Amino acid sequence: MASSSSFLLLAVLLALVSWQATASDPSPLQDFCVADMNSPAYIINLFYAPVRVNGFVCKNPMEVNVDDFFKAAALDKPRVTNKVGSNVTLINVMQIAGLNTLGISIARIDYAPLGQNPPHTHPRATEILTVLEGTLYVGFVTSNQPAPNRNKFLSKVLNKGDVFVFPVGLIHFQFNPNPHKPAVAIAALSSQNPGAITIANAVFGSDPQISDDVLAKAFQVEKNTVDWLQAQFWENNHN
Repeated sequence: MASSSSFLLLAVLLALVSWQATASDPSPLQDFCVADMNSPAYIINLFYAPVRVNGFVCKNPMEVNVDDFFKAAALDKPRVTNKVGSNVTLINVMQIAGLNTLGISIARIDYAPLGQNPPHTHPRATEILTVLEGTLYVGFVTSNQPAPNRNKFLSKVLNKGDVFVFPVGLIHFQFNPNPHKPAVAIAALSSQNPGAITIANAVFGSDPQISDDVLAKAFQVEKNTVDWLQAQFWENNHN
């Protein structure tokens, strides 16, 4: 009996580890689950509250139409870049309701001369990037692993037609090294809603602000340096 119980416990643990290792957007259990952005409220403890699910509630299939899977996104048109010299036009489930549960999204990224998409992470997606025009210097940093792989920096110069992968959750960036010509890339991401955490914005532009005592110690700088950084306008380059 003890041996049987031990085997069952081991099987459960292995199943949990396997589930964690393959965790991603939920797999669809039907042809599609078009997001219903106006799902009805349900009575919970005598109060009305929206239904909470990991994603969006499915629209009635009888009400689905072709436009639920379409957007005239004009991704062939250039975008105006911001002060860091980039503009990310993301097409996710918020723009195309038919992406709900399908685990994919796409973005056009425009880079001004010497512009960059600053260091950031996608907490829910791996990214595969293709350069359409120009040249990009790209890279990512590995996690806090044991030495010698701790925070290893992997980088590459990409030219038109080249493809590069940024693993899920890792800090990465793209930089246009050309001072005269813009660059353009298309990125596919393995989530209907990949999310983006721009490191500088999150650390120095949080609301409310993180204590300068905490940040001064974390970055090993004087508090007045942190105060100056927190006083900057941290602009979002994601549309």
